[in-house]
Amino acid sequence: MKKILAALVLALALSPSAFGQTYPSKPIRIICPFPPGGAVDIASRAIADALTKTMGQSVIVENRAGAGGNLGGEIAAKSPPDGYTLFMTTSGIQAINPALYAKMNYDPNKDFVPVVALVSLDNVLVMHPSVRVNSVKELIDLAKAQPGMISAASSGSGTSIHMSLEMFKHLTGTDILHIPYKGSAPAVADLLGGQVNIMFDNIPSSLPHIKAGKLHAIATTGAKRSSTLPDLPTVAEAGVPGYESGVWFGLVAPTGTPKDIIAKLNAEALKAVKLPDYQKRMNDLGYEIIAGSPEQMAERIKGEIARWGPVVKASGAKVE
Repeated sequence: MKKILAALVLALALSPSAFGQTYPSKPIRIICPFPPGGAVDIASRAIADALTKTMGQSVIVENRAGAGGNLGGEIAAKSPPDGYTLFMTTSGIQAINPALYAKMNYDPNKDFVPVVALVSLDNVLVMHPSVRVNSVKELIDLAKAQPGMISAASSGSGTSIHMSLEMFKHLTGTDILHIPYKGSAPAVADLLGGQVNIMFDNIPSSLPHIKAGKLHAIATTGAKRSSTLPDLPTVAEAGVPGYESGVWFGLVAPTGTPKDIIAKLNAEALKAVKLPDYQKRMNDLGYEIIAGSPEQMAERIKGEIARWGPVVKASGAKVE
């Protein structure tokens, strides 16, 4: 009888619900699939700091950059599904990469489960001051006069920055040279140095350089003007009807992570995004806080797949 009781106690202790009650008992890592300094990294560190406060356990960010987010994605997807490894995904990783990359060593829509969508943002069309254009129309005219001569940096093939460029090229009939980098920060560094001409960067990465006069901004990519850069027209307003491009970031966990752990992470994230420090940090940099349930994040992903699949196909872009 004692053996039976002991076995029952052990089974209860090891059950997912019991695990959820003691979680987290050690530091949690968030794998960020882009280098330090870019918009995804900024968002990763902001939510890690906020979760550390709400959960009473250290949440650290580990940068694993490469292949448009796929390197970090593969590492996270193959990590133990125990709630101690999370992945800061993007709408591009979930919806664009599967259509763009001929081969991926993981499936972002099968190997992860949603936790919470966190923030969304538009991109901004910026250029080195040596590019003598002051409007979208002037950029289109220059690109048509010099096909293939204007270079555009991106944070990697398949990212929202890259696809913002591809959508622009497709809708304007221009030939602009795409130069992919391993993240926004190194791309912006070369843009500042004049090694590349333009970039459809995430607003938070370029905002300090725009304010300092080191980069010249001419338009934003959303459906409406950015509250952070309200004086700039949207690309659509500036003469490219139908143009709209943005991105959102959020946390996912490896498939198989216990449901009560997902529920706890979501609840803690919803508390974290309400912290005044987090809200100020995000709003000042041009992020829009979205949050919500895992089910709402799943619906967002479905919508992005339906939206971006045809764009990737129409662009003809493909990465082997």
